[in-house]
Amino acid sequence: MLHAKTAAAAALIALVTSPLLANVDTVAKVDVSVDISAVNNAQAATFWANLEKDLENALVAKLTNRLPVEEIKPDEDGKIDGAQIIVDIREVELASAFERELNLGDAVLVGDVTIRDDTDMANTDTYELTVSLENAQVIVPEGMTVVLSTDTTGAYTRLVEAFAEGVVTRLK
Repeated sequence: MLHAKTAAAAALIALVTSPLLANVDTVAKVDVSVDISAVNNAQAATFWANLEKDLENALVAKLTNRLPVEEIKPDEDGKIDGAQIIVDIREVELASAFERELNLGDAVLVGDVTIRDDTDMANTDTYELTVSLENAQVIVPEGMTVVLSTDTTGAYTRLVEAFAEGVVTRLK
């Protein structure tokens, strides 16, 4: 009896902590917001200056098979048929590696992701996504410190691509 209760509790915890997946066939809109003016570190603001556009483009590139041929317009009630992917990147995380003068491996993208479907509430999901260079598979050799700078385009691109991949993999 004790084992059954333990197994049931473990299953409940696994269910609660496992990510939900939105069943998305069509993506009507992709919107990424980054308030670069809120990034107080000038070096960080320069490094991340194009993040909003770049992340939107990376998401769209990974979603080409789910994008409509024509732009989807709201119906008379203002509802959009199809999923809307809304990403709000946390600006404070963008500056942290620069402010603490940490190595490149400490760069991180953190954002709140909302999947919203006005016509099918079952396709709604909200979660926080965190991507670091470690899970973006950028390898910094042991003992080597790579400092973030505006010419670190490979690391930037990998972070953006890994974040976009993280969003897309959570869609069914």
